[in-house]
Amino acid sequence: MSRFSPKSLDLDGKVILVTGGTGSFGRRFIETVLKLSSPRKVIVYSRDELKQSDMQLELREQFDDATYAKMRFFLGDVRDRERLTLALRGVDIVIHAAALKQVPAAEYNPSECIHTNVLGAENVVWASLANGVKQVVALSTDKACNPINLYGATKLASDKTFVAANNLSGDIGTRFAVVRYGNVVGSRGSVVPLFRRLLSQGATELPITDERMTRFWITLNEGVNFVLSSLDLMRGGEIFVPKIPSMTMPDLVKAMSPTAGVKVIGIRPGEKLHEMMISADDARATVELADRYVIEPTFVEYPRKRFGPEDGARPAAEGFCYSSDNNDDWLSAEGLLAMLEEKAGS
Repeated sequence: MSRFSPKSLDLDGKVILVTGGTGSFGRRFIETVLKLSSPRKVIVYSRDELKQSDMQLELREQFDDATYAKMRFFLGDVRDRERLTLALRGVDIVIHAAALKQVPAAEYNPSECIHTNVLGAENVVWASLANGVKQVVALSTDKACNPINLYGATKLASDKTFVAANNLSGDIGTRFAVVRYGNVVGSRGSVVPLFRRLLSQGATELPITDERMTRFWITLNEGVNFVLSSLDLMRGGEIFVPKIPSMTMPDLVKAMSPTAGVKVIGIRPGEKLHEMMISADDARATVELADRYVIEPTFVEYPRKRFGPEDGARPAAEGFCYSSDNNDDWLSAEGLLAMLEEKAGS
C-alpha cells in the first residue's frame, strides 16, 4: 500500500467531477479512481478542448469500453457559474483542482488570477450548494500560508471560502474541505523538467534563485492518495497538510547531476526562500495525526466532531510552525531519484 492510501475508498456508484481535470493532478486522480473503484460517472470539467481530446484518446487506450463509458467531458470555465451549476447536476463529489498557478504570471496579471482562483472558488461553492453535492475537496498550495505573492493570496482567499462554505450548507448538508501540499516532483510546474532539459542539452550549470532556498516535495501519486484519504477523513472545514520531506535547491541540483555546477540567478518576483504550510498562528487550531496535520476550522456553525485522541490526534505544540526549512524530514539524493522513478514508472 502506497503512502497516504485511504483506509477505505467508498466511491462505488458515485458521480465525481474534477475541475481542471485535464491537468497533471486531474489525469492521475481520474486514472486512480477508475482503477481502484467503480464510480457511476466521472466528469472532467475544464476549458481546453485539445487537452480534453488528448485525454479521451489516452483513457480509451488505457481502459476497457465499460470503464471508459463512465467518462464525461464538460467544456467550461470555473469563472462561469451558470455552466458550472449545469455541470454539477447529480454530482456526489467535487474535486476542485482548477487554478492559475504560475507565480510570476500572477504577479503580472493579478486580475486574471483573482477571477479564476478566488471568484472561481466561490462559483464552485455556490454550484455545489445549488446541486446538493455531498463532498467537496479543494486543492491548495503551501504558498497560501502567510502569502507574499498574488498566487498565494488568491489561494488563501480560496481556502477561506471553502472552509466558511460549511456554515452555508444548512440542511443541504454539503461538506467542504481543503488539502494543502508542496511541490509535485516532475510536474509541469516544477523545476525538475527544466533541469532535465538543460542537462540533455549539455548544460554544466543549473540555475537556482538562491542557495539557501528550500522546498517541500511530494509525488503525484502521493498527492492523489492524500486527496483520496482526506476525502475519507473529512468532517467539514479542515485543511489537511501531509507530512512530506524538504530539500535544499543545491542538493536538488546535486541529485539531478553530481557534476553540475550551480548558477545563482536571484529570487523571482513573489518567490519565498522557504515555503510554509502551517504558521504559528494556525498551530493553535492544528492537530497532528500519524501521517498528516489537520488545521481545524475555528468558526463552526454546523454539527461537527473535532479530531481527538480516539482518532490518534494530538494538539500541535505551542508555537509550532511547519515550514520547509525547519522540517525534520529531509530528502536525500536517493530519495529524490526514487520519487522520479515512481513518476517515470506510473
